[in-house]
Amino acid sequence: MEEFDLNINGSFVKIAKLKNEYADRPYLVFLHDSLGCIALWREFPFLLAEKNQYNALVYDRIGYGKSGPFTEKKRDHSYLEKEADILYQILQTLHLKKTILFGHSDGGSISLIAAAKYPESIAGVVTEGAHVFVEEITLNGIREAVESYRTTKLKQVLEKYHSDKTDDVFKAWSETWLSDTFRNWNIERFLPSIQCPVMAIQGEKDEYGSEDQVDSIVNQVSGKSFKRMIPDVKHSPHKEAPNLILEETSEFLRDLSP
Repeated sequence: MEEFDLNINGSFVKIAKLKNEYADRPYLVFLHDSLGCIALWREFPFLLAEKNQYNALVYDRIGYGKSGPFTEKKRDHSYLEKEADILYQILQTLHLKKTILFGHSDGGSISLIAAAKYPESIAGVVTEGAHVFVEEITLNGIREAVESYRTTKLKQVLEKYHSDKTDDVFKAWSETWLSDTFRNWNIERFLPSIQCPVMAIQGEKDEYGSEDQVDSIVNQVSGKSFKRMIPDVKHSPHKEAPNLILEETSEFLRDLSP
C-alpha cells in the first residue's frame, strides 16, 4: 500500500492505494463511516481488490485520520452532498472513471449522492449501513455512543486514529445528527437518478438504522438493485462478517464485469 496527499480546495486529503496496479482494471473506492478513516478499514479493501483483481483506493475525508482538519465549524443539511462533490474532485484529479464505490454508513450515503450526480465516474455502488433519512433508532444509537464517549475508553481508541482532531470528528457527527434542525434530513430525492447497479447491505441488528433504509434504496434507484440483510450482524458487516461480505461483494463485482 502506498500513501500520498492530494490538495483539494486548499486542504490535503490522505490517499492510500495498492502499490501494484492492475492494468486496465477499474478502481474500487472505499468511503469510511462517521468516525472512520483509512486505518480503520484494516485489510478489507485490499482483500476485496486482490480477490477480484481490481485496483483499490481508500481516503480520509477532510477532518479525519491523516487528512487536514475540518474547514467548517458547523455542518448543514448538505454536508454529505459536499463530500460527494469532493469525491468527484478526487476522481477527476486522479483521472479515474467508471469506479465502483464501497461506502460504509456516511460513506454509503455519500456514494449514493455521488452516483446520482456524477454517473460518468461511477459504474456501481455498494452501501453498508447507509442512511437516506433520519430514524429514531439512528438517534438512539448516537445517544448511546455519546454516553460511551463520555464514560468509556472510546475517545482514547479514536485518538489513535484521529489524534487531536478526535473531539471535532465526534462532535461533527453527534451534534449534527442530534440537532433538531437535522430531523428532516433526507436524500431520497437523489435515488431515482442513480442508473448504475447498487447493492445495499445492512446488518439485521444494525443499531443505527432499520431495514426501511435498505428498502428505500433498492426500491427507488433506477438501475439494478440488490438487497442483502446480514443475520446476527450490527452496523459494520465488513468487520463482523468479513468473509461473507467479501463473497457477496465479489459476486456483485462479477455481475458488473463485461
